[in-house]
Amino acid sequence: MKERNAALLLLLTSLIWGLSFVAQSVSAESIGPFTFNSIRFLIGAAVLVPFALPSILRDRKTPGYWKKTLKGGIICGLCLASAAVIQQIGVAESGAGKGGFITSLYIIIVPFLSVVLGKKVEKKTWIAGVIAIIGMYLLCIGGSETGFSRGDIFLLICALFFSFHIMAIDITGKDVDGVTLSMFQFLVGGIVTFPGMITEAPSASAIISAWLPIVYAGAFSCGIAYTLQVVGQKYVRPQHAVLILSLESVWAAVGGAIILSERMNGRELIGCMLVFAAVIAAQIQLPTRKA
Repeated sequence: MKERNAALLLLLTSLIWGLSFVAQSVSAESIGPFTFNSIRFLIGAAVLVPFALPSILRDRKTPGYWKKTLKGGIICGLCLASAAVIQQIGVAESGAGKGGFITSLYIIIVPFLSVVLGKKVEKKTWIAGVIAIIGMYLLCIGGSETGFSRGDIFLLICALFFSFHIMAIDITGKDVDGVTLSMFQFLVGGIVTFPGMITEAPSASAIISAWLPIVYAGAFSCGIAYTLQVVGQKYVRPQHAVLILSLESVWAAVGGAIILSERMNGRELIGCMLVFAAVIAAQIQLPTRKA
């Protein structure tokens, strides 16, 4: 596959992920965060079964296969479920547009967390971090002086948990098929959020009323978009892939404005632009100086 075509797949992935924030905002009007995520994770796992099954059948007898796969699925699933539930609470209160931009901060948080693993943080990342903090202030404070809202705080926490999720995938997913790992993490996510769904006691009518955003977030955002990402990243350079995927924050804002009629004031829009600029700056590969 040509890199240009693969890049288009990643662009479609970012669009699907961005619009999932709209689905989350809409579903929050009918069902709770545990109900939404439990059902959509199980749908996502079911969608990935046909893609993961060939790999499972091929490698199932390999020594250590099940130990590595299940370990990765459990760890990644727990991180993902925690991040997703917290994110759902934040999006319900702060909106899809803000949700997309604040969540995208995981791209900046990950390098800083990597310091714990002994990796060096580049100068550009520190600069991007400062820009992001300024952007976050403008975005979350908005036109008021009351400080961060409750939803904004939940979204910041969810960005941290998504960072944990990315690091968990990096550590546990090296020797495991990516689609198979994703299927198991969605399965684990659906199972661990199910008790919370029971405590929310959703009515059948409430779930049915939110069926479209649930199916979209499960089948498209979890299942299809992840598969497109796996295929696309095989042919696109990493720094380019991350830049394209980070556009999900822009699509979230666009979707929130068009579908949900969300509006941001000038101060918040400047904050969004700074956050997005910081995300891009953190991923740009600077040319190395030749000796």
